[in-house]
Amino acid sequence: MTKDQCYQLGKITKPFGYKGQVVFFLDVDTPEDYARLDSVFVEVKGLLVPYFIKELKINGNKATVTFEDLSAEEAQALVGSNLFLPLDLLPKLDGNRFYFHEVIGWKVIDNEKGDIGTIASVIDYPAQALFQIMKNDKEILIPIIDPVIKKVDRKEKTIHIEAPNGLIDLYL
Repeated sequence: MTKDQCYQLGKITKPFGYKGQVVFFLDVDTPEDYARLDSVFVEVKGLLVPYFIKELKINGNKATVTFEDLSAEEAQALVGSNLFLPLDLLPKLDGNRFYFHEVIGWKVIDNEKGDIGTIASVIDYPAQALFQIMKNDKEILIPIIDPVIKKVDRKEKTIHIEAPNGLIDLYL
């Protein structure tokens, strides 16, 4: 399993107790959806290694986890490691909801300017996520907020937007 076949679930933040348990930070909207996990991939030295879960208790966006056959020393060594799950475990989204990774390469159509380019990446700042759109070697940054996103067309791989007045003109 490689990272491009997975999505990041969260991170191991600290050891818990003395029996090889760890604490996960679950970087997801609904952590309770992951209450029945039986395994995760842990990034160790750039590789994804499967770890099997014996027990998992969720409290908000944190979970106390007991892995099978893990010592306290081994648990300590995993602190700071990223957690991954295969992409096919992501819940399907509909309507105007989307995962950031799925829209890379999609066209963006503005209601006033028309086709403004292709999404090169999503910049996920703490205060505001942005589409980084490229058009003829020019970068356009558009905020990812509900008033801007008008329609997500998965079949055509396009996102229709209504950019704030004058925003696109700043870039072109």
